Amino acid sequence: MSIAKTIELVSTSTKSFDDAIHDGISRACKTLENVKGAWIQDQEVAILEGQITEYRVRLKVTFVLND
Repeated sequence: MSIAKTIELVSTSTKSFDDAIHDGISRACKTLENVKGAWIQDQEVAILEGQITEYRVRLKVTFVLND
């Protein structure tokens, strides 16, 4: 029987949402073992003087726990 756990993390990028997603997944895979999936829960941007300065994504990352 496998047991999975889901954690929430926030990743940011000055380039794009796609870049923030890839960075967040890459970092999660370096820290956690057995990452099996992710759900993009939320996206938002930071704006300064009418310009987007940061893209943010909130991810729910699922990984299987070791026995």
